[in-house]
Amino acid sequence: MEKSYSERYKEAGVDITAGYKAVELMKKHVARTMPDGKADIGGFGGLFPLACKGMKEPVLVSGTDGVGTKLRIAQLLGVHGTIGIDCVAMCVNDVVCCGAKPLFFLDYIACGKNVPEKIAEIVGGVAEGCVQAGCALIGGETAEHPGTMAEDDYDLAGFTVGVVDKRDIIDHTAMQAGDVMLALPSTGVHSNGFSLVRKIFDVENADLLSPVKELGGKPLGETLLTPTRIYVKPMLALFESVKVLGVSHITGGGFYENMPRSIPEGLGVKIRRADVKVLPIFDLIQKKGNISEHDMFNTFNMGVGMAVVVRKEDVVKAISVLKENGVEAYALGEIVRGDGVELV
Repeated sequence: MEKSYSERYKEAGVDITAGYKAVELMKKHVARTMPDGKADIGGFGGLFPLACKGMKEPVLVSGTDGVGTKLRIAQLLGVHGTIGIDCVAMCVNDVVCCGAKPLFFLDYIACGKNVPEKIAEIVGGVAEGCVQAGCALIGGETAEHPGTMAEDDYDLAGFTVGVVDKRDIIDHTAMQAGDVMLALPSTGVHSNGFSLVRKIFDVENADLLSPVKELGGKPLGETLLTPTRIYVKPMLALFESVKVLGVSHITGGGFYENMPRSIPEGLGVKIRRADVKVLPIFDLIQKKGNISEHDMFNTFNMGVGMAVVVRKEDVVKAISVLKENGVEAYALGEIVRGDGVELV
């Protein structure tokens, strides 16, 4: 008997029935992100009603990113339910830096073999990230790449679109010497610097499951896999409460590359090293890798996932608003005349 198309395709490495099953399994996760609780996926395009009531000049803001080699930690541990949060966070945290509210999100998963339960687990994390960010997961793509990726291998990337009224776009040109930079703490390494982290700890051969004293008894694998914090809801509340002069998402490049991106020419930020609440994982990375302090602050977030600049008179209120929204922010540095980041 002649083999069917699906049988021949499966022999080539692509199981189309697995794709159908994955879509069915992920629908319950997608529904969590929708205002009406319905998962309308499967069409050729994701639809989202654009509500701009009260905005005079709505501006769409887009962002795209991936999780990077943090995925390897998830694959080694067989834990795939949190890296979707990372993917959303990397995109929406960028978009909110200019004052925009994320509206919707799409994901892209490339895999060596489509295991429906694993794909659904990944998408479940994406959905959780969207819930935390207050945006809808309106679509995505899962692509099987037999012969070009190992069966257990996969990659994850995402894309988001937000909206902001033109008059509310963060204008850092209003910043001046004497303004204060606040630190919004990170939850860990987030999703940058993992190629270096993996090399330092030799994660392919390391014990990722045993408690580590320097990490408060938490295993290395669990610590490294801690999801990236999503700052959208706290930041939107802050925008409503005080005049925000600049926002930096501290990703690859650490303090030295990211903070100057939100500070106008002619100004810099002076930070006392002792005031930075560095997380234990970064002390362990520095010690294990014998990395200079400058390189640590030039590579990792060091415990500061986002930095916000406000007027000096607004510091107390800003910290209070952020605390009410689950973020224990603190004064990190002062805007000064000069250039770049001065760590003293």
